[in-house]
Amino acid sequence: MVYSKIKTSVGAGIGVITLSDPSTLNAAGLDLMDELGQAFEAMKADASVRCVVLTGEGRGFCSGANLSGRGPAAETPDPEGPDAGAALETVYNPFVTSLREFPVPIVTAVNGVAAGVGCSLALMGDIIVAAESAYFLQAFRRIGLVPDGGSTYLLPRLIGKARAMEMALLGDKVPAKTALEWGLVNRCVADDQLMPTAMELAKTLATGPKALGAIRKLVWESLDEEWAAQLHSERVAQKSAGRTEDSREGILAFLQKRPAEFKGR
Repeated sequence: MVYSKIKTSVGAGIGVITLSDPSTLNAAGLDLMDELGQAFEAMKADASVRCVVLTGEGRGFCSGANLSGRGPAAETPDPEGPDAGAALETVYNPFVTSLREFPVPIVTAVNGVAAGVGCSLALMGDIIVAAESAYFLQAFRRIGLVPDGGSTYLLPRLIGKARAMEMALLGDKVPAKTALEWGLVNRCVADDQLMPTAMELAKTLATGPKALGAIRKLVWESLDEEWAAQLHSERVAQKSAGRTEDSREGILAFLQKRPAEFKGR
């Protein structure tokens, strides 16, 4: 597949997707989102991919939505005026949902700005690594809109109501170091260590057991689930995990006092 707004590579069990429209700070226009969706579907279909890294080229991770990228997502006339939520329903919401349901772990490597829906994309990572120059911004109030891309779901759960309200209502930048203190990201590293750190984490995930996919699924689902239902989900997932080749290898390696060699099966 030839892309114009993103770049992809696969090696050693790791798929890397790079937003590549640096002139717009990788604005998530509809054309870029089309390519991003195709790239993740390709990674999903590739059995060799056991972890995906998402990052941005140039000075920014993603500066937010840019609907001028390919016109409005819906042209249905509305006597009350344009529908700023149309593209959310048809493009952005299905995409972030697909990331939540992705079968293998996702690492996001955040460089520079992660604004608007770009902030949402960054926060969809299971492991989030931020460069010291990175910052997170809910800029919607500046243009009279509301946070989207799942931000009003993710932020209160990640950093609590008070800080989520502060980000959304005031629209101030949250620097990477503050994001780490708040629990918004997992790592804050020097800029030149961003990709090496992200790739090292991805390597750990890509050489892990098949159960890692089930683990991320359980944690995401726990954000909505009740106690008893979550216990049941763990029980069902454990049954499945316990029947994998990787589980057998892990137990045997433990008994033989050697490192396990997981195959993702």
